[in-house]
Amino acid sequence: MPANLTPEYEKAELRYRQAASDEERMAALQEMLASIPKHKGTEKMQADLKRRLSQLRRAEQKASHSKGPDPFHIPKSGAGQVVLIGPPNTGKSSLLAATTNASAKVAEFPFTTVVPQPGMWTQDGVQIELVDTPPLTAEHVPTGLMGTIRNADVVCVVVEAGDVALEQADMVLGVLRERGLALRSQSRSALTVVDLLVRPGLLVLNKADAGELEAATTLRELTLRELYGDNLEIVSVSARTGDGFTRWFERIWRLLARVRVYSKEPGKPTDWQKPFVLPAGSTVADLARLIHRELPDKMKFARLWGHSRNEGQKVHKSDVLCDRDIVEIHE
Repeated sequence: MPANLTPEYEKAELRYRQAASDEERMAALQEMLASIPKHKGTEKMQADLKRRLSQLRRAEQKASHSKGPDPFHIPKSGAGQVVLIGPPNTGKSSLLAATTNASAKVAEFPFTTVVPQPGMWTQDGVQIELVDTPPLTAEHVPTGLMGTIRNADVVCVVVEAGDVALEQADMVLGVLRERGLALRSQSRSALTVVDLLVRPGLLVLNKADAGELEAATTLRELTLRELYGDNLEIVSVSARTGDGFTRWFERIWRLLARVRVYSKEPGKPTDWQKPFVLPAGSTVADLARLIHRELPDKMKFARLWGHSRNEGQKVHKSDVLCDRDIVEIHE
């Protein structure tokens, strides 16, 4: 039976042959495995791809054990991990410092950040992990950075709000594309199996507060949307003033595909301090289980405020929850 290999597979195979590192080889093999036609004629090829991928992963694990902790591996925390990437001096460290309590090193000279730096961004009782990363250029991508990017739940490309915005965005997206990775402003839950090498992402236009650039910023946004709007949403922010932060947080939240749900005990006010965070599509029973593992079996019904037709109406434990719903569980 002929293999009938797709153009996507052949491009990935070419990237594999041209790869200069094991990290790039693994990315190419993953894309080959995702794009190869799944039928009897390719079973041996699929097995060979999995074998080669497994060998590279074992070699990577062995190397990491012998070298000690990998500074580019940042354990996930909070409701999701968001990695900030971009060229030198676009303000990634300033954004981290302005949104979190992390002691980010901010300086006017380039290449201040040498390893990824995490921090927790808290809004409305919800925490999102932001990770500042060393700058990348067309000529140099720090070893280990692509692993950090691929591990992220959301990737934000940070560029300057000025004449260099288009050039910077094109360079960063080109670097990712060369390594078999694409960004799209879709939640991870909406991406299909075919999109294994696509990550949820945003294009963040920073330093948008410079007075002399206000008109230019608007023009840049329009141009960026014209070029990338079909795949990437553009968000303008200012690390200096905090403008745009609320909108940025909400866009990240949408891409993370999570819901904030507030609990309410019968006869008592809503607890607004610590919302429960669940994957989008979760039900009342999922919330009950998060509160206590035996609660779904004990509960008789729940009352819901939020997206329901009538405030405080009775709902079944199989009802799906929406962001910012308030739930009162009755045993």
